[in-house]
Amino acid sequence: MDYRYQQLEQYLLKGIQTQRWRSGERLPSIRQLCLDHQVSKATAIHALQRLEAQGLLEARPKAGYFVTYQFKAATGGGLRRSVDPPRLVTETDLLLDIMRRSAAFDLLPGAATSPTPPGIVAMNRSIARSLRRQEGAGFQYYDEPAGDRTLREQLALHYARRGWQPEPDQFCITTGCQNALFLALLASCQKGDVVAVETPGFYGVLQLLQQLELKVLEVPASPETGIDVDLLQNVLSCWPVRACIVSPAFATPGGAVMPLPAKQKLLALAKRFDLVVIEDDIYADTAFNHPPEPLKALDTDDRVILCSSFSKSVSRDIRLGWISGGRWQERILYLKLVTQLAGSRYLQQGFADFMAEGHFVSHLRRQRNQLRENRDCLLAVLHQWEMPVKVSAPAGGLAVWVELPESIDTLKSYRAALPDNIVLTPGSLFSVSGQFNHCLRISFAHRWDEKRFEALNRLPKILMNA
Repeated sequence: MDYRYQQLEQYLLKGIQTQRWRSGERLPSIRQLCLDHQVSKATAIHALQRLEAQGLLEARPKAGYFVTYQFKAATGGGLRRSVDPPRLVTETDLLLDIMRRSAAFDLLPGAATSPTPPGIVAMNRSIARSLRRQEGAGFQYYDEPAGDRTLREQLALHYARRGWQPEPDQFCITTGCQNALFLALLASCQKGDVVAVETPGFYGVLQLLQQLELKVLEVPASPETGIDVDLLQNVLSCWPVRACIVSPAFATPGGAVMPLPAKQKLLALAKRFDLVVIEDDIYADTAFNHPPEPLKALDTDDRVILCSSFSKSVSRDIRLGWISGGRWQERILYLKLVTQLAGSRYLQQGFADFMAEGHFVSHLRRQRNQLRENRDCLLAVLHQWEMPVKVSAPAGGLAVWVELPESIDTLKSYRAALPDNIVLTPGSLFSVSGQFNHCLRISFAHRWDEKRFEALNRLPKILMNA
């Protein structure tokens, strides 16, 4: 004979299985369960906790127990991905190992490279001139919290060409995009808040969520169109999501571009659910054609915090980024002050000159052609592999997303490739769900010289034998 808590557990389980209580719906209160089934409070809680341990229920403080989402969504890669409940992020040291090898965007770090591009030469000259102009007592003073105004003016002009008309005062200069994302989360979220992200998505965001003790809610994203906004609407109805981080333009790892209707729906959901939208715009300027307008251009409610930098479009070594914080801008300025104090004025002024003299636009024009050529070379080789692969073909960004047979473990392959000085970027790095172990991100940021071609052609054997 079953105990009373087991009888109640079976009753509730059957109700969930038959959809008496659908995904996201609240169960009867503990008090109501006690009255209806003539059990004690301890018995009701025991039954509910057993179902919670199975992942079928979620307890929300002062709200009760809710049925956990169990729906799955098909993606462009043919995978079936469930939307798991929010969780704290626990990341491995894989990213640290990749960064130590200087391999974030290079399959073969340290290989022979082409001459320095003209745009980088011009940038270096602009920065050097700015340094030489530092005279008098200027070295004894800090930069203002928002950053150098001449650079902010150039950013306003740059975005005006993309369909957004910001004022210079809407920007705050940061130490790269990662720093901007950090300030955005710190300004808008509190410890324990739930943040929705694209999956697969940017591993740097997962690192930030872990450090800030924020819960991640992964929403499936297509390599072509980005985050599934319809699924996002469902999860917003189920969980108290505070913020959503998206990359509408050439999102890593697949290079997705969010269509205009999806952008519009996302902003409508943000208003309806009081959602903070954090836009990672870092890849927009790598567009092979004209970059799409930022999500921020459609924001009439000051709910979008735009973050970006020059790291992907010009140089990884120039740690210059920016943030436009909307209604959180003053908080962001304060947080930058207490976490960073100030930035380098000569570096900002030098880059502002680089932009004002037209070198930045010229650099992007040359880079556009080179990146397209790099991508086409990479796709040509991948399509010749003997194993079946599905590869994204982005019109911007720095990488493609490769889906391999599910029998392949790219994390094991990562270790197997290291003796050949080949450094992979395994799919597991782009999610906390463990769904993408058979996937890779392969960058086309570098020219495909003989050594890199050789490494790329050795990969199938490494992948199959690891």
